[in-house]
Amino acid sequence: MNRELWEKSVKFHGHECPGLAIGFKACEAAIEKMSLNFSKDEELVCVTENDACGVDAVQVITGCTFGKGNLIYRDTGKMAFSFFNRRKDESLRVVLKPFKKEMDRKQRQEYILNSPVDEIFNFTKPAFELPEKARLFNTIVCEECGEGAPEHKIRINSGKKLCLDCFKEYSRGW
Repeated sequence: MNRELWEKSVKFHGHECPGLAIGFKACEAAIEKMSLNFSKDEELVCVTENDACGVDAVQVITGCTFGKGNLIYRDTGKMAFSFFNRRKDESLRVVLKPFKKEMDRKQRQEYILNSPVDEIFNFTKPAFELPEKARLFNTIVCEECGEGAPEHKIRINSGKKLCLDCFKEYSRGW
């Protein structure tokens, strides 16, 4: 285990916890199995299926961030992380296995950090394609609230350009 990266992850996250350890260890697995390096741009992409503590470790260790567009949230609630290497056209989905016994938080964290990656994760290919690179969009000013939003988030209602907050969805069922 790389103690320096663990401490860096803890510092970024704010505290130690089993959730952070899961993300830390998932990155360790991806680095080991895919020979990954820190992502300076979008050469590496992580699709996280949860919004839990482990995602902070993913940002620190891999360089995948929401701001760069190479950290994507796919809300399944699963402790799963899919890594894509654009340069090598490789991908790997890392999924936490169910724990075999009850443990308190500290025991669980130590178990995760000190176990071989094959003991705590299942590895498969992602069932979805590599997401496209981040795109830049023009900003459109909402004609209701006056706030800017990217053009792909604007809706038209009664001829007015509206942001998602001001747009009232219309449905008559189904």
